[in-house]
Amino acid sequence: MSTQPHRIFTIGFAGKSAEQFFTILKDAGVQRVLDVRLYNSSQLAGYTKSSDLPFFLRTIVGAAYIHLPAFAPTKQLLNGYKKGEFTWPEYEREYAAILDRRQPHRDLNPDDIESGCLLCAEPTADQCHRRLAAEHLQRIWPSLVITHL
Repeated sequence: MSTQPHRIFTIGFAGKSAEQFFTILKDAGVQRVLDVRLYNSSQLAGYTKSSDLPFFLRTIVGAAYIHLPAFAPTKQLLNGYKKGEFTWPEYEREYAAILDRRQPHRDLNPDDIESGCLLCAEPTADQCHRRLAAEHLQRIWPSLVITHL
């Protein structure tokens, strides 16, 4: 593996207008959006619905869209956390165990994610699995540089 630094971004769409969201991605130089959401087609996804997002990204940002469901939490974990059945530290541990079992990085290499942006809904990365996914990749590829947009 190359030791050359690779960049990966993360972003959440909640609380952002479409204009803000796409401008942030374009200004950061994002080349592909890596969708790590469990639910990427619900009405709550708005302008980030899987049926519309590839078009918007290609047209507005000049970026590709890739859905990576292997990085999504399980339905049980996500719903349990939302209902208060898990604390954030418990969520982190369970999500890490899920990634360890799935090993979603096996189908990727650092060049696949270079200038990519992990997408989820949460407005900040603090308590979002996209941060945990990025940190998981960084443990595998230490040259990975993470920027939360």
